[in-house]
Amino acid sequence: MGKIVKRLSSAQIIILGFAGVILFGSLLLMLPFSTQNGQGAAFTDALFTSTSAVCVTGLVVRDTATYWTGFGQAVILMLIQIGGMGVITVAAAIFIASGKKISLKQRSTMQEAISAHQVGGIVRLTGFIIKMTICFELLGAVFMFPVFYREFGIGKGLWYAIFHSISAFCNAGFDLMGCKTPYSSLTYFAADPVINLVITALIVIGGIGFITWDDVKTKGLHIHKYRMQSKVILMTTFCLLLFPALYFLAFEFSDGPLSERVLSALFQSATPRTAGFNTVDLRDISETGIVIMIFLMLVGGSPGSTAGGMKTTTLAVLFSTAVSVFRYREHTHFFGRRIDDDTVRNAVAVLIMYMTMFLGGGLLISRIEGLPILDCLYETASAVATVGLTLGITPELSLPSRAILVLLMYIGRVGGLTLIFAASSGKRKGNTARLPQEKLTVG
Repeated sequence: MGKIVKRLSSAQIIILGFAGVILFGSLLLMLPFSTQNGQGAAFTDALFTSTSAVCVTGLVVRDTATYWTGFGQAVILMLIQIGGMGVITVAAAIFIASGKKISLKQRSTMQEAISAHQVGGIVRLTGFIIKMTICFELLGAVFMFPVFYREFGIGKGLWYAIFHSISAFCNAGFDLMGCKTPYSSLTYFAADPVINLVITALIVIGGIGFITWDDVKTKGLHIHKYRMQSKVILMTTFCLLLFPALYFLAFEFSDGPLSERVLSALFQSATPRTAGFNTVDLRDISETGIVIMIFLMLVGGSPGSTAGGMKTTTLAVLFSTAVSVFRYREHTHFFGRRIDDDTVRNAVAVLIMYMTMFLGGGLLISRIEGLPILDCLYETASAVATVGLTLGITPELSLPSRAILVLLMYIGRVGGLTLIFAASSGKRKGNTARLPQEKLTVG
């Protein structure tokens, strides 16, 4: 077994790692004491739920609160945590805690798993990721506990605070609000500022990426000293939060108290970025708003984060490349630095891959189920970008359509480029450009 692992590329190890955890989670969810009826979940339901949890998506075919027992919910939460931090990162944490030496091969795999630019310092960075994850998830639970305590009591309130904090930070979108109304997400707390703001903050923090937070920790507010990638991520994230929020506030949520409208607009601007929660009935949003949410879903979060999607850096590179073409510039630039040509090619490849999977999956499901194409495109965007938002069609889909979503969720989490590198045994041609260039992680 050891010899086989040594022959595998880092990308292949990541792919097999996620697949193994999904299968293990499926088997646990099939146990009799995982479901309320005491019979265990059917393999198809267990596989779909396990894939959605490990891929931190949030699409469900069974209501999490009413179908699964406490054990089943704990399994789902464990899978969310592993999927959010990354299978390789969790494995590395176990190695570090046990005092075992991390080999060069393992360090290389860790580097690829968290989208770090170099192997040097990767163990320190992994330790930082673990500490940051625990810290933010605990803080989120502490802030939300009083709200859930008033609603559900101390025991259930504590569990709900922990569950939703981890689910939000990992951008998973799983919720336990089915105890109020099945598949209702966080609509019950639409007017609660604590739940809205804490969940939104956790989504953004988890989706920015640990490389960026490492810059924040080491360089404070001296943004000019940040890595170029961190600057691009922060700038793009700010724009993707602000402008959609202004649209939702002006056109989608024009009735009711201003405070509630602002909360709804901000939340619905943040959650499509692979989080999967919603505080309003998505069926009440116009088709224009739905299309904007699809765009936000496809973009997703940032490299090395708990979020999925094409990534903010991919969008930024594509936009900057277009600007360079319009201005007759030979190369793409950010902050006075030239972007590596491989980065631009990767960004184009990622865009084509995601659009192909998004459109192809949506068209197939629409044809199979006879459902409106916009509903199906919303579903496939949610799956391939590991978001978890739905217009309500997921539980009613047939097995072929569910299989399409499972495949899209898996590809969306491991990453399209990771699959390409795995298929080619991770062999890539070196950069032969002579001029100084800057690399940026995309996809």
